[in-house]
Amino acid sequence: MNVMPSKEQPGMAPRGALVENPLNTGLTLHSRELFRQGAVVQIRHQGQTYQLRLTRQDKLILTK
Repeated sequence: MNVMPSKEQPGMAPRGALVENPLNTGLTLHSRELFRQGAVVQIRHQGQTYQLRLTRQDKLILTK
């Protein structure tokens, strides 16, 4: 019986999924997922709103 290997390897999350870092250093998110609807992401933290922007030079800027 021949078994074809899956495109996804064991332990790999599906594309676009949120993935916990195996070193327990927090959650890993891909910027392409954060910015798929535009160049600005709103982040709420302790009652404040921050903006994470993707620049034309492909850099990230976080502002209050």
